[in-house]
Amino acid sequence: MSLLKVTIDNKTIEVEPGTTILQAARMIGPDVAPPAMCYYTKLKTSGGYCRTCLVKVSKGSVKDPRPMPKLVASCRTTVMDGMEVENFTSPEVVDARNGVVEFLLLNHPLDCPICDQAGECHLQDLSYENGKSKTRNEFERRTFEKIDIGDKIQLHMTRCILCYRCVKVADQFTPERVHGVINRGEVSEISTYIQHAVDNDFSGNMIDVCPVGALTDKTFRFKSRVWFLKPVDAHRNCDKCSGKTVLWKYGQEIYRITGRKDQWGEVEEFICNTCRFDKKAPSDWTEEGPRKLSRHSVISQGQYGAKTKFVASPVTLPNKQLS
Repeated sequence: MSLLKVTIDNKTIEVEPGTTILQAARMIGPDVAPPAMCYYTKLKTSGGYCRTCLVKVSKGSVKDPRPMPKLVASCRTTVMDGMEVENFTSPEVVDARNGVVEFLLLNHPLDCPICDQAGECHLQDLSYENGKSKTRNEFERRTFEKIDIGDKIQLHMTRCILCYRCVKVADQFTPERVHGVINRGEVSEISTYIQHAVDNDFSGNMIDVCPVGALTDKTFRFKSRVWFLKPVDAHRNCDKCSGKTVLWKYGQEIYRITGRKDQWGEVEEFICNTCRFDKKAPSDWTEEGPRKLSRHSVISQGQYGAKTKFVASPVTLPNKQLS
């Protein structure tokens, strides 16, 4: 199989046929990879909803070098041989992304000071890099009542950006789906049909895949800020999942348990609800050591044993460090 050559922000890589622009950009590195709020590598059919990964194809391919007439979603557009793509180097892309972020924040509440997702929120990062200092919206923001999805998960629909990730998890990793997107347009919302509770062994993964604070762990809700906690890799023998998790500890107390995430904020292996919610005693786990967080966030500022601390993403501040 012959490889395809693609150039993204003046950096060239060879990839296999069928690779999307977003996947190729991630292979090059975070300095050229577009942000993605809805795409998730392990969730089939994800992507194409949020439009934050828009890029400009300035050259279609070797056979047809014409540029694509409009910006395209990099998570859904496959690479062609000889394709040239502009992401951060294109003012048009940056301006379009700023507009997309403004729309995402149109109805989003200013809950960051009280939201459990604060400090590891993808929308916070995106707003910092592409958001405006104040809104131009003169209308009342939409609001929804909080919904308890089972006894461990709470849905705060007012914060939701309709990325569909939680619906994909329910479709692909649970025996039956009892929640989804209802209504249309501005009044669309994630909801449980006839208020059915999501009750299965892997429903907690909806919390991990949510890029904002719409789905939260009720056992951790309002207990602590994530930057006060120490993330520790740990494992246990589990007959339902791999048992490989991250323990978020304060002293010897385990405040919450999550799946292990890669540098793109995606879970490496989904974990079961038993590991996530029921095993909070230190004796239940074999600790492997402090978790190394490669994704830029406020949590990575307080890495235990780290000599330097990055203050922003490689895109915005490429070489700036705090000593």
